[in-house]
Amino acid sequence: MRNIPTITRNLLIINVLVFLITVLVGGTTYQGGTDYTLNSQFGLYFFLAPNFHVYQLVTYMFMHGGWDHLFFNMFALWMFGCVVERVWGAKKFLFYYISCGIGAGLFQEMAQFADYMGLFGQATVNLGTTVGASGAIYAILLAFGMIFPEERIFIFPLPVPIKAKWFVIIYAAIELFSALSTTGDGVAHLAHLGGMVFGFFMIRYWQKHPTSGYSKSQGEQFFDNLRSAWEKRSKKSADSGRRSSSGYTTTSTDQRADWDYNARRRDEQAEIDRILDKIRKSGYDSLTSEEKRKLFEQSKK
Repeated sequence: MRNIPTITRNLLIINVLVFLITVLVGGTTYQGGTDYTLNSQFGLYFFLAPNFHVYQLVTYMFMHGGWDHLFFNMFALWMFGCVVERVWGAKKFLFYYISCGIGAGLFQEMAQFADYMGLFGQATVNLGTTVGASGAIYAILLAFGMIFPEERIFIFPLPVPIKAKWFVIIYAAIELFSALSTTGDGVAHLAHLGGMVFGFFMIRYWQKHPTSGYSKSQGEQFFDNLRSAWEKRSKKSADSGRRSSSGYTTTSTDQRADWDYNARRRDEQAEIDRILDKIRKSGYDSLTSEEKRKLFEQSKK
């Protein structure tokens, strides 16, 4: 848990704690599930329904309808959120997550309004609630796919890895098909798509305006932190190498060993600096397999 970035870790904890409280408070049990009492208060209602409140556009994304709903959302948040937060930094990641969650809620409101107007054959106010972090989670999936489009990931039950960009496209296509399907399955597919749409335009805006708002480009803050940590360790090692364990002046043999050691460290640091500069100019995918290996090994030190 300590290796999980701050915002991702806190979101995991908050979502799990909120669901545990929701279960303890209880609700009405029916065949196939439970209508939790807190979901009726903090879930998202249609804006023309009498129980709608503006704060629900935020609170709904921390509520869940069951253990399986919670598990799959939190698993995806852990799997992809850790990577995206390390690349973007905590502040930008949190802003993106909350904004896309609200955007997903607004998409769901528009879908319910279309139902209310009878565009899809329904002319009643939908009094049900929308709950779950899925809209924000789908936005995180999109962010991962846009940052690392060529990275290959394993998706069960596919026997071979697929590129992240195709993974995102397939998921979006499934959600779009499900949203257009006439058979309702109780899942807010348009909310999922809404999170991805909001995320796409937000990322595109940041790409075109890298100095507005969050000045760090994608990955820059992460690699700056990696560089700083490397330089600190190099300086510390160099300082300690100048001193013998007894506190007396080192022999000429010791000095030669120190010089050789420091020279190797300088060469290694120069190589890492070169790789990081290459990432800034051409992106992560421009690295060779050997350069990726060196960067990965350095990140573990």
